[in-house]
Amino acid sequence: MSVRLHDLAGAEHHDLERLLRTGPFEVAFRAAIRVRGLGLERLQQRLAADGFSISLATLSYWQTGRSRPERHDSLLTLSRLEELLGVPSGALAALLPPPRRRGRWLNTAATRPDLCALWPRPDRVEDAVSEVDTRWDERLTRISQHDRVIVGPERGERCFASRQVLRAEADGPDRWVVIVHLDEHDRPVPEIHALRHCRLGRTVARPADGLLVAELLFDRPLRRGETVVIEHELVNRAPYPLATNYERKFRLPVREYVLEVCFDPAAVPASCASYSRLDGKSEEVREAVLGGDCSMHSVALSFGPGCYGFRWDWDA
Repeated sequence: MSVRLHDLAGAEHHDLERLLRTGPFEVAFRAAIRVRGLGLERLQQRLAADGFSISLATLSYWQTGRSRPERHDSLLTLSRLEELLGVPSGALAALLPPPRRRGRWLNTAATRPDLCALWPRPDRVEDAVSEVDTRWDERLTRISQHDRVIVGPERGERCFASRQVLRAEADGPDRWVVIVHLDEHDRPVPEIHALRHCRLGRTVARPADGLLVAELLFDRPLRRGETVVIEHELVNRAPYPLATNYERKFRLPVREYVLEVCFDPAAVPASCASYSRLDGKSEEVREAVLGGDCSMHSVALSFGPGCYGFRWDWDA
């Protein structure tokens, strides 16, 4: 976030601008109060006059880091505080860490892998991901995801289409980050196309590492509790890489995951299997059977963290 404070003055002006970019929340909150010259009692009175009920103790806890705004009413109060303190809308809210887990199905995992931990070379993925904005990742609940893989008559990976339903657990999420890894590092990374309710943001291509990282920007920032449905596709270029498997990695749980693989009738594999690896557990494998239209699908409910996919053999 680029922050300019045109209506504030004083020696601490530039420090506050920096803190509104870097945080942490409590330090930036204290600086905004100090620069504005309003004490906690005066802020409480102004809030009360506007219909926002908050105790002095809570305001004090927010500026010391003992607690933070999390619930809906607190976030509404914070939005009004930003106005009273003369900072840009959302500047303080953007510094809040992910909300604490409160027992919802999404947050049942005792530990959550780092953003890049599930990939073969986490250091390479981390380097590529550092060039995009991932701050909203933990504030988006994975409600549903549907992947559809198309395999052509030459046994090549033609394209992958993905549809996701996400819910915001805080005000502000405005993007989803896609990470693609190719096993074959001598091939060009696929092209990514935003299809519905999103547009392409920053992309980072690292063909030597088989990596593509891209931002999908929503039509607008979400409010807490709002959902969004986005669709995108990844398209390979000819000659298409040989298709032998497809895997989706879930750092955070997803309520419903549907995976389809569609084969051309001219190229049907000899055997297929679905597999899953939950974080910290051994892999589970099941035989998969093709339908009459030469496709197979599998559904996972409340899955993750972990990996889920199909693999197949072309020769018996």
